[in-house]
Formats: sequence, structure tokens, C-alpha cells
Amino acid sequence: MSTESQSSESDFFSLYLEYTRKTECPTFFHRWTAITSLSAYLGRSIFFNHGHFTLYPNIYSMLIGSPGTKKSSAIKIGAKLLKQAGYTTFAARKTRQEKFLLDLAEQNEDPEGLGTDILDSNLFGSDMTDYESRPPSECFIAADEFNNFIGVGNIEFMSILGELWDYEGVYDYKLKNSKSVHIPNPTISILGGNTPTGFSQAFPTEAIGQGFFSRLLLVYGEPSGVKYTIPPAPDLVLQAQLISTLHRIKAEVCGEITASEGAIDLLDKIYHQWEGIDDVRFEHYTNRRLTHLIKLCLVVTAANFSRTISEKEVIYANTILTFTEALMPKALGEFGKAKNSEVTHKIMQLMDAATVPLTIQFLWKHIHTDLERRDQMIEILGNLTVAEKIQIVDGKGYLPMRRREVRGVKGAVDWSILTDIERELL
Repeated sequence: MSTESQSSESDFFSLYLEYTRKTECPTFFHRWTAITSLSAYLGRSIFFNHGHFTLYPNIYSMLIGSPGTKKSSAIKIGAKLLKQAGYTTFAARKTRQEKFLLDLAEQNEDPEGLGTDILDSNLFGSDMTDYESRPPSECFIAADEFNNFIGVGNIEFMSILGELWDYEGVYDYKLKNSKSVHIPNPTISILGGNTPTGFSQAFPTEAIGQGFFSRLLLVYGEPSGVKYTIPPAPDLVLQAQLISTLHRIKAEVCGEITASEGAIDLLDKIYHQWEGIDDVRFEHYTNRRLTHLIKLCLVVTAANFSRTISEKEVIYANTILTFTEALMPKALGEFGKAKNSEVTHKIMQLMDAATVPLTIQFLWKHIHTDLERRDQMIEILGNLTVAEKIQIVDGKGYLPMRRREVRGVKGAVDWSILTDIERELL
């Protein structure tokens, strides 16, 4: 059986994974970079009518892994490809919320229609006041160091980004200097990079209940183990083919996306049978899971040059989402759980990397500077054991508990879509 996607060899995702195969980045990071980059490239060019609401393909995702997992490399490769394909509305690597909103509002005030990176400079032009008639204000936040972009503990900025995820119409915001900005149909896509520790620094515990948190897909990855002293140059033939594929998608896939009867039946089955994430921190995510799935279906369908979501696209999207969700608690680490959560996360990182049982002496050697007394570590180990996160092995030491098998909704997942290396993450 092939370890790559069972899709056509010419679909965007298969081409992208082949294009990035000889890099040190985890395959799963490349897959989500391709998904999110394509979602940004599509913007509002496609949509799906969902009752009283209209859904667009924009996605908020964040690659999370330990330092050295090559998150930045994955994000930069995707952003560079989009730029080569002619996409221009990238966010700055660092900004303030008011500057971000101001430049979004000014994006369509370019009377010559020349276009530019919206947050690199302000665009001053016409005095149009018919905001409804303006093109959507699109922006791709490709921030490999997401904390540099959003700052630390900036709840207000997070709240605004959460609101913009599915906003329709003209977004009005009053700046501190009393000036109001008007942003027509803001369409934001996010591909961020972070470590579990960095995530806990940027997002205070109370952010768990914020709308932004439930709209963000946490994509966990581990170092691939591949090392290139001199990395191979990108395949220019594949690069040109990818760019041509992006142009073809934009030209052929536009307007309303519909779903076949079989796809609707499968979406209904998934919606009613999905069991949720076994982690209370993702309680609010559950309410938006169907929207995440439909957005992903839109991107996958466009990647296959289609305007009709079929059962095949639903299975592909749901497989990727189910696998991502299984790893989301691991991506979050011990964020937001209790005191000493940073030390607990450090212990779990040591456990996950272990091949033999870890003794108390070994663990204390690595965390003694983070705690005042050794009995505090014993208490943490006891709590992790009761929570079935770790286990005592033959009285010699500790190892993590074996993860439960991830099955997903029967008939709605196909694990052969993922590579063998990706599946090893579980």
C-alpha cells in the first residue's frame, strides 16, 4: 500500500508533500501548511451555504512542537510558494491590533488596484464610503513565531481574531483615537508556529474559554529525525507544477460549493456520532467541530478541482481532523491545568522521549531547579499516575501510558490517507 495520499497524483496536497519530502520538517506539519496555505489562497472565492450562514474556507491552525521541530521551516516554505503564485496579502511578522485592523481597512483603498503586502505599509487612496461594495479584505497570518505577532497575554487581540474567523459583512471598530475603521468582509487565515511553553506564555489560562481558542486547530508534531547538512534544493519542476495547480484551482473552482447527497449523509453521521475530545479544555471546540470539518471539506474539494463535496472529500477531511484532534491534548501539554503545570509538562516531555523506565533520581536531576522539594515531584508523579498519563513499570521507574486506539466515526475515516511516519505520532 502506498504511504502517500490515495488522491490523484496531480492534486495539490500530493504534489506539495512530494515537493517538501526531502526536508527535515515533519510530514504532518507540511500537510497542514499545504491545507492552510490553500485556504488563504482561496479566500472568499468559494463558499458553502449552511442554513442562515455562509461558510468560507479560511482556517486558523497552529503548528506546535518542541524547539527544533522545524515549524518555522514548514511555514516559510508554504508562504514562499504562495508568494511565488502571486498572493500578496500577508500580515507582518509583528504588529499591534489597531495597526492590524487599520491596514485591513485600508487594503482596498488602492485606487490603482496595484496591491501590496497589507501590513508592510499603509495604503492611502480613494474616499470610498460604500464599504459593502468593496472586495473582501483578505489576510494570511503566516507567523512562524506566533508570539511575536500577537504578543503575550493579549486577550483583546485574540478576541478580535476569534470574531473575524467567520465574520460576514462590514466589520466596524473604533480606534483609541476615536477614528473608526470599516473592514469589508474580513477573511483571515492563520498558520502559526509555537512550542507548548511559548503557547502557555502567549495565552493566559482564561483564554481557554475565549472564542479564539475554539476556532484554533492545534497541530502537534515531533522532530522527524531527518538531518541534511546541505539540504537539497527545491525541485523547480514540481514548484512550477504547484504554482500552475494553484492558478488552475483559482480559475476553475469559484462560487458556491455544493455537497452530494452521499456527502451530506456522511456529514450528518459524523455530526451525530463524533464522540468529542477526551479533555475538558476542548469543551468549547466541540460546538464548532462541524464548522471546522466543512471548512476543511471546502479546501480538500478545491484541491481536487471540484465544486461538489463528495464522500471522498468528507472522508479525507474527517480523517485529517480526527487525527489532529487525537493529538491536540498533547500539543497543549499541561497548559491551563493546575499549579506546577510547566514542571508537569517537562516531566511528560521526558516521559514521551523515554525508551526505558525513568527513575525518580533521573527525573529529579532534570527538574530539581523547578521545584523546592522532592516531595513536590512525588506528588506530581502520583497525580499523573492516577490520571492514567503515566505508569510504574516493574517497580523500576515510570513510562507514559499507551494511548488508546484512535478509530473515529466508522466509515468516515481512512488512515491510509496518512503516511506511516504520520501515523507513528500516535
